[in-house]
Amino acid sequence: MAESFHSIYRRACERKGGEKVLEAMLQAPLSKSQIKGISDDRFLAAMTKKVFQSGFVWRVIEQKWPDFETVFFGFDIDKVLLMPDEMLEQKASDKRIVRNYKKVMTVRDNAIMIKDVAREHGSFGNFVASFNANDITQLWEFLKKRGARLGGNTGPYMLRSLGIDTFLFSRDVEDYLRKNDIIDGGLTTKKSLSAANNVFATWQQESGRSLQEISAIVAFSWGTNNRVA
Repeated sequence: MAESFHSIYRRACERKGGEKVLEAMLQAPLSKSQIKGISDDRFLAAMTKKVFQSGFVWRVIEQKWPDFETVFFGFDIDKVLLMPDEMLEQKASDKRIVRNYKKVMTVRDNAIMIKDVAREHGSFGNFVASFNANDITQLWEFLKKRGARLGGNTGPYMLRSLGIDTFLFSRDVEDYLRKNDIIDGGLTTKKSLSAANNVFATWQQESGRSLQEISAIVAFSWGTNNRVA
C-alpha cells in the first residue's frame, strides 16, 4: 500500500541530510508552453539518441553526437523522410556514427510518426503537452506502439531528457513500487502502468509537485539512489 507523500518526503530529507539539501537536488520540468515550443527535429534527435544509447555505452553516443547531427541533417524531419533505403544503408556503415542498421532505420520510422502527429496537432510538442499527470503512461504506450524502439524505459527517458514531466521506472522507484505492493508482475504491463500512474497522480494532488520531483523524492527515500529518478 502506498504511503502518503509527506511520509516519503520526510524520509528522503532524513536520508539526504535535510530539507535544504534535498530541495537543492531537485529539478523542475518544462512548462506546457515550453514543451509546445520544442521543435519536431529536437524530438527526433532525442528519440534517436536514446535509441542508440539503449544497450550501449552512453558516453560513446555523447562523444559521437555532433556527427549524428551532421549525418542526419540536423534531424530535419522533411529531409529525413526523403532518405531512401539505399541512403539509410550507407549511413548505417558511416564510421562517424555507431554502425547499427536496425537502429539507423528507426530515424526515418520515428520521423514518419512525428510528421503524422504534427499534421493532426500542429506539432509533436503540442501533442506531448496535451498529456497530464493522470495519463502520462498513455503517452509512454503511444511511443511504444507508434514509434520505433521507444518501448520500455527508452520513451520515458527520452521525454525526461527534453525536460518533459514524467516519472521514471529507475531501479529505486521500481523497487519501492514493488515492495509496497503497488505493482507486481511485468513492469510495463497495462496493469502495472495504470497502478504506477495512479499513485503518482495521487502524490501530485497531495503535494502539488511535478512528477519529475516526486519520482526523484521517492528514489531518494529508498534504495541506493545510484540512478536518475
